[in-house]
Amino acid sequence: MNFKNYDPIQALRDVQHFGEEGGVVPVVDVAATSTFLEPEDMVKTFHGEKQGCYLYSRHSNPSVNMFGQKLAALEGTEAALGVASGMAAISAAIHQHLPEGGHVLCSRTVYGGTYALFKNLMPRSGIEVQFIDMNDLAAVEKAITPETRVLYTETMSNPLLTVSDLGGLSRIAKKHGLKLVVDNTFTPVLVTPARFGADVVVYSCTKYLSGASDLIAGAIAGSAEFIASLIDINTGVVMLTGPVMDPRVAHELYLRLDHLPIRMAAHSRSAQLLAGKMKAAGVNVIYPGLEGHGYHKLLAGQLNPGYGAGGMIAVDCGTSLMAMKLAHALQDEKFGLYAVSLGFSRTLMSCPSVSTSSEIPEKEQAEMKLSPGLLRLSIGFVGNDEVMAERFLKCYRAVMK
Repeated sequence: MNFKNYDPIQALRDVQHFGEEGGVVPVVDVAATSTFLEPEDMVKTFHGEKQGCYLYSRHSNPSVNMFGQKLAALEGTEAALGVASGMAAISAAIHQHLPEGGHVLCSRTVYGGTYALFKNLMPRSGIEVQFIDMNDLAAVEKAITPETRVLYTETMSNPLLTVSDLGGLSRIAKKHGLKLVVDNTFTPVLVTPARFGADVVVYSCTKYLSGASDLIAGAIAGSAEFIASLIDINTGVVMLTGPVMDPRVAHELYLRLDHLPIRMAAHSRSAQLLAGKMKAAGVNVIYPGLEGHGYHKLLAGQLNPGYGAGGMIAVDCGTSLMAMKLAHALQDEKFGLYAVSLGFSRTLMSCPSVSTSSEIPEKEQAEMKLSPGLLRLSIGFVGNDEVMAERFLKCYRAVMK
């Protein structure tokens, strides 16, 4: 795709599906199986000789396909596929690229569930994963072996909010014939990884794409060839292991994508104001939208204009006890809710070292510079931003005195 005049909102506007009777939105197709008027066509479909037929919902479904087409437009990729969860998206993308095993270079600073998947389960499939500082491009290139097949990173890391140099990693991947797989869960609309050469983009749709913390889903975007390979009847990881997206979920997400850009801009505005107030008050705040953040310039060079730097903030409270104490006070003050996940309309708070990153051993948490007292804030957009900032600072001063 030519990204010269790319605009996320226009990309979404250009995709439109209608209901069977001309409705402005498509209907939900919940059929688990589809009829063939000609029995021979079923045979041809099973043998890959006929395309475009709906066979069985584990293979393809109209509602899931429409969601995939809309997400692909947003991502600037040829195709996309909805799956059952973000972890299913990561697992399927990696396993499809390494059917006989191999070597993966993975960012050291990733979501705890991703770490556990790569560290504990992937080796059972003959996949060796090496965790590395993806921001040290020289070290990345040096770590590549003849068995390396994939570079894996997060656009903005969970929970440290470091930012990957997607262009630099893409150049390395292409030089060595590797695939660059990018988790863009923290930065949909804000960053379009395909613009910088990412081969595959994965999402936990549970987060910002949903926006309501009411469903579990994932997605994979990439080339038409790769997405088709995932549902191949004989060798497709999604087809054969079955982590398919429910068509009702696909329909919900299809409708929510239209206002995703508006929501992301709102999250960013609230987070930018709050982070600025925190910094001015002397809070040890981490937010890539602030000048002085180590990755501010890198992120600015990758952002689509007009949507801000995202809704994720981190505050280092020193110890997990103090982080949880602050979160408790903030919840009592109705600043936010102490809960895992992110991307909700209201602020969600968690202490990653003992929750969403607890799968990572303490020694490795220290090596990746994850403070035990880090409080992760997924900033919502409900309420007056000035009032919410006052509530945060009131609680911070009371707890951290």
